[in-house]
Amino acid sequence: MRAIAYQEYGNSDRLELMDVPDPKVGPDTVLIRVKAAGVNPVDWKAREGYLDGGFDVYFPVVPGWDVAGVVEQVGPAVTEFDQGDEVIGYLRRDEIRRGTYAELAPAPVRSVAAKPRQASWAEAGALPLTGLTALEALTAGRVGSGDTVLIHNAAGGVGHLAVQIARNLGADRVIGTAGPANHEFLGELNAEPVTYGDDLVADVKRLAPDGVDAAFDFVGGDAVDQSWSLVGDPTRVVSIANAAGVKAGGGRYVFVRPNTERLAQLSQWYDEDRLRVRLHRTFPLAEAAAAQDLVREGHVRGKVVLEV
Repeated sequence: MRAIAYQEYGNSDRLELMDVPDPKVGPDTVLIRVKAAGVNPVDWKAREGYLDGGFDVYFPVVPGWDVAGVVEQVGPAVTEFDQGDEVIGYLRRDEIRRGTYAELAPAPVRSVAAKPRQASWAEAGALPLTGLTALEALTAGRVGSGDTVLIHNAAGGVGHLAVQIARNLGADRVIGTAGPANHEFLGELNAEPVTYGDDLVADVKRLAPDGVDAAFDFVGGDAVDQSWSLVGDPTRVVSIANAAGVKAGGGRYVFVRPNTERLAQLSQWYDEDRLRVRLHRTFPLAEAAAAQDLVREGHVRGKVVLEV
């Protein structure tokens, strides 16, 4: 099969379109004919070696953990899916080797759910990692009915979904941090925008004088430090970007896990028109390097996706 892969750590010029062996199909695995693969910051971080301390890495590496596609083959123990089913998946494994920037991707059945019927292939391919990250973080922060929540980097891939999911979980108000160019976009999502910077805490307190019930760091930097004075219960400060800082203050760190049930919930919300993915740009598979460079530069509104 054709796939994007890299044979050593380095810049995006290490990414090559090459022929690699077709994946094997284990007993509890489905083989997916890939239609779209989301491009996420973790992809370039893995390529540059930043995940080397936590994962065994086997070269050549096919990047990518997001997928949407059609089931090509099922393992002998699989009863949940059949050939021809349209699915989405978050295919993180315990090692870095076989990803989703490819024509075919092997997926443990525990990491797959039915594709939302209302989503395009590109939208579906953008949903799993960021949607699960948002949902797991908001769940860790115990978002529920009547809450006012603060979402840092609310216009980004995870953040713009978190804004919508917070509403689905019952939050009354969502305050989102973003640059001025994204304030109108956050307003369209029914979030109240505030600008990044030294005045952020004061700006949030002008909107919510009593502070917020929970805060979510989807960007890193000063976001966790800025959140402590705004949230009464430190266990409701959650970060996906600053493990040491948030845990030191009593908050929660989230590194998203595969979860079929939560993927199915995201699909259900999508089909109920309660969740939408904003696509920043799509690229063909052969232009994966340009896609990763765009994500690495930041300032992406929504998601970047490869179409296969």
